[in-house]
Amino acid sequence: MSLIEDLNWRHAVKAYDPSKKVSKENIDKIVEAARLAPTSSGLQPFRLIVVEDQETKEKLVKGSLNPDCMRDCSHVIVFAAWDRYTAERIDKVYDFTTDERGLPRGRFSSYTDMLKAIYLKQSAEENFAHIVRQAYIALGLSLAQAAELRIDSTPAEGFDNKVVDQVLELEKEGLKSVSLMYVGYANPEGDWLGSMKKVRIPTEEFLIKK
Repeated sequence: MSLIEDLNWRHAVKAYDPSKKVSKENIDKIVEAARLAPTSSGLQPFRLIVVEDQETKEKLVKGSLNPDCMRDCSHVIVFAAWDRYTAERIDKVYDFTTDERGLPRGRFSSYTDMLKAIYLKQSAEENFAHIVRQAYIALGLSLAQAAELRIDSTPAEGFDNKVVDQVLELEKEGLKSVSLMYVGYANPEGDWLGSMKKVRIPTEEFLIKK
């Protein structure tokens, strides 16, 4: 299968079969796709939280605009962003990078100093907006990986961030929820979108040549 075929296959599932579970092996692959995603300056300023426990999902239901998907899907993957850039976080990433590459710490200090000069003077809101964009790149790759595995998924912004953050205690980790990804196997009887034609703007309109 090609990536284009995989993307043509997938759709945002509207109902899941609660009796069907995604294997740990395949969840690990979906997470790995996000981990390998490109991010600005390689900072990876977000984390993934995988929720399988039904009791926890039930607590999250009250913050979801699609509670049935939250309740019935196999796993909920939460994409959570750093609350802001800090000098300590930037240094930690680059210390890890130089250690892994067998380079002396501080090898990229001129670059990290530049990053700090840019990010640390920004407001928390400006920081967070930039970080969120990095998380969405990872979400896209996770959706593509799920499609390649023929695992159904639904990206979701329709949820109460405060509820998710509180239930998962994300503030303790310096994180804020950005988006959800429901993962599982569709229930054909309730997934009304599954039988419909996939519709996208025609290429000749979508692509603007200059």
